[in-house]
Amino acid sequence: MSTTTAPFAEVASSNATLRAFLHGLPGVDRVGADARAAMLGTRSIKTTAKAQAIDLAISMVDLTTLEGADTPGKVRAMCAKAVHPDPTDPSVPRVAAVCVYPDLVATAVRALDGSGVKVASVATAFPSGRSSLDVKVTDTALAVAAGAAEIDMVIDRGAFLSGDYLKVFEEITAVKAACGGAGGAQGEQGAHLKVILETGELATYDNVRRASWLAMLAGADFIKTSTGKVQPAATLPVTLIMLEAVRDFRLRTGRVIGVKPAGGIRTTKDAIKYLVLVNETAGADWLTPDLFRLGASTLLNDLLMQRQKMATGRYAGPDYFTLD
Repeated sequence: MSTTTAPFAEVASSNATLRAFLHGLPGVDRVGADARAAMLGTRSIKTTAKAQAIDLAISMVDLTTLEGADTPGKVRAMCAKAVHPDPTDPSVPRVAAVCVYPDLVATAVRALDGSGVKVASVATAFPSGRSSLDVKVTDTALAVAAGAAEIDMVIDRGAFLSGDYLKVFEEITAVKAACGGAGGAQGEQGAHLKVILETGELATYDNVRRASWLAMLAGADFIKTSTGKVQPAATLPVTLIMLEAVRDFRLRTGRVIGVKPAGGIRTTKDAIKYLVLVNETAGADWLTPDLFRLGASTLLNDLLMQRQKMATGRYAGPDYFTLD
């Protein structure tokens, strides 16, 4: 069943109507988007605000391990860090979620039980998205049954780039249905669905805008830049375009969608640039882990180092924090 928001109920009636809608969206001024993102990236914030921004960024991290060599032990260690990022300082907030492959969801769920940290899982033939819809739906359903509260799915970029928008739309709606709903494993709302656009493969900013709207129309709870396996991954201009899309989508539908840049965000300075971008583009409503995430595997340590520097006046040694 389609989850298209009511004002756009007819948009997905055919590939032709979807194409007409998506290609009717305002074009992106590439030079302007690059310039605005660069300008916002130069904003400085005061010391007190910086301390608050660091804690906010920590609370938005999706601590991630997506390697072929992942083991249950590595996942348990990462979960322990997610709950207590700095075991010597209980004032450090926990992260938002731990993201793992579907076969390691049960391990993460057990390790995080009662912590408030969510378990996210990549599904749908991550990172390529090249598999049958049956496989993608089954992969999602198994991850949700194992306890995943969030599913990060990848769109079929080949279908999108060839103009088969309806195929992409129908895959997203099918995966959204597999995330469950009333009475499902995750309660009334089911698992949240984060739709990965893989913006590094979309070629143009206009395509990023179209893919963002397509994902939201199909029922995404979040739109996400990247798998982290393709370069370029997250960039400020691409995230700016996606933030404009969720802002405009709320104005037209009343529905609020989250945004997750992922891949290449490694430093506290980077993270703060994204927080400024969120505030200035979508607004302060999005400055919460419920609506903005940072997909990262190395960012957390730098945030912790900068936090300690602000508290003590000195940096910890390079081996002070666990390596991810």
